[in-house]
Amino acid sequence: MTKNYYEILGITRNATPDQIKKAYRKLARKYHPDISKEANAEENMQAINVAYDTLSHEQKKTEYDFQLDHPEAFYQSDQHTGTDGFDHTQFYRQGSDQQQHSNFSGFEDLFGRFGSGFGGGNHHYQNQHRQQQRSYKGEDQHANIEVDVDIAFHGSTQNITLQIPTLNAYGEAEVQRKTLKVKIPKGMKEGQQIRLAGQGQSGINGGKNGDLYIEIHYKDTEQIRVEGADIYYTINVAPWEAALGQSIEIMTPEGSKVQVNLPKNAKTGQQLRLKDKGIPSKTPGHLFLVLNIVYPTAQTEHEQQAYQAFAEAFSTFKPRNA
Repeated sequence: MTKNYYEILGITRNATPDQIKKAYRKLARKYHPDISKEANAEENMQAINVAYDTLSHEQKKTEYDFQLDHPEAFYQSDQHTGTDGFDHTQFYRQGSDQQQHSNFSGFEDLFGRFGSGFGGGNHHYQNQHRQQQRSYKGEDQHANIEVDVDIAFHGSTQNITLQIPTLNAYGEAEVQRKTLKVKIPKGMKEGQQIRLAGQGQSGINGGKNGDLYIEIHYKDTEQIRVEGADIYYTINVAPWEAALGQSIEIMTPEGSKVQVNLPKNAKTGQQLRLKDKGIPSKTPGHLFLVLNIVYPTAQTEHEQQAYQAFAEAFSTFKPRNA
């Protein structure tokens, strides 16, 4: 049996939006065709994109869940079955008998106001002539990109290639590749979106195109993690710098040098906040320095003697009881 969208992303139906996003990002890193060495990477990436586009969009998710819960109300067709194993063509057929009409009349409140359903065509219980004369705006589409954190401070214009999930006139899932020039302004927060007008799905019967929303994410590294407008930046400090509360110089993610006074007896994991030194959004974020105490390797006899003297100076210190 073909996997449904939840199984493709490896999540349950009660997954939160954040859990859906994390699952997608994990799989995207694994299967992105530009970096993946996995077999069938592009095919898997297409399935992941289609699943995420549906489950991350509240309206589409509601429609999809309704379809999962009421499979008996949808016509099955091997010829027009989408990648999720469900027949989407019912949204685009015109009913000709009373039985067809009664099967779908209960869905009018859910689907009727969406007009083109998941992506195009006529609803079966609406008059075909009226549908041919009426235009619809194309659906908005959504994509995610990962960029380096320095772009948050300086902005950038980049050519990006996106795989956009969409549905064709038969309701079949497809992935459209688009290469766009995108201007990313400085001050974009983690998860904030850029709107590209008219770059979404094509309109129906002369209707306007939908918009494309690109969600910005910053690449996590061993040193840097971004939450909203705040940046968590791990810095290494020497034991004596931490113990004595010395002043140290660091290079911030923005690229500037800053003097920081450490508190005496600072510990690994302790955080120091540099106010308004995070992403320069409308309300600036903060830069949190996460301290990581590192110890030099004793290679020479002199260095070993120094550690021995250190041990003697702190002979009452019991690290397993600390």
